[in-house]
Amino acid sequence: MIAVAGSGAFGTALAVSLAATGQPVQLWARDPDHATQMERTRENARRLPGVALPDNLQVVADLESVVSEIPLLLAAPMQQLRDMLVLHKLALGGRPLVACCKGVELSTGLGPVGVIEELIPSATPAILTGPSFAVDIAGGLPTALTLACHDPVMGKRLQQALSTQNLRIYRTTDTIGAELGGAVKNVIAIASGAVIGAGLGESARAALMTRGFAEMQRMALALGAQPETLAGLSGFGDLTLTCTSEQSRNYRFGLALGRRETFDPTVTVEGAATSRAVLERARIMLIDMPITEAVVALLDGRLQLSQAMEMLLSRPLKEE
Repeated sequence: MIAVAGSGAFGTALAVSLAATGQPVQLWARDPDHATQMERTRENARRLPGVALPDNLQVVADLESVVSEIPLLLAAPMQQLRDMLVLHKLALGGRPLVACCKGVELSTGLGPVGVIEELIPSATPAILTGPSFAVDIAGGLPTALTLACHDPVMGKRLQQALSTQNLRIYRTTDTIGAELGGAVKNVIAIASGAVIGAGLGESARAALMTRGFAEMQRMALALGAQPETLAGLSGFGDLTLTCTSEQSRNYRFGLALGRRETFDPTVTVEGAATSRAVLERARIMLIDMPITEAVVALLDGRLQLSQAMEMLLSRPLKEE
């Protein structure tokens, strides 16, 4: 048995995919009315319309009622993860907690594994990350993800528990690399969307993605990540998907920036807060991250896109 905390599109998709193996799955919804509606209609019409909830998937409104000691996937936005953990601290201890969010906490500079370690020390923290969209997972389309866990024995157990016919899980003990890959790629996705939105072309986007990958490597390796993690699903793989598809909220947000259009403020854009958190940490560590710096300047209104591009293109010439 396994449980998912968070009934957004991604959490619901994971619950549906895991239920397809035949095991019992619990899905926690923060809003009791939403939980009741999903149980009655057997669909998450708010977040993942058109996807039927299997009979072996139970929707609950009380996180404390979720079976204790079983693995719990935390499908909450990065900037809301701390509040979830604090509010339900007693129910979350002593079990594997698998973060399914990507980003860096604005207030502390911690990734999701770090936040779990700080608040729930009795839990075994892990992170599930990589190139994936909720509609693909829920639709049974083939997807591969990375499961990062410090504990190699628990990592193997979680790998087995989370793998399905269409969801292939690779494991690593490098939680730092998995965290940073998933976080920085959202920042680069905003920049990539802005480039395409402004009509600067596919070649410019490819160059920006490549240099963005270099920024990701610089920060992650300085923090102790393994190079192979960044070259894998949680780094290069996730970067490629998020920077090239309008299914990505961060990429769509960047498109709106480039087109000078208003973006729906109710849509969670993890890269916006993450860009500020990453830049602050990079400055403390004296790590050069010009694309991240340009994204923050765009978000703050201190630069126009044309000025940001001029700033990047006028940097001193150097070896790659």
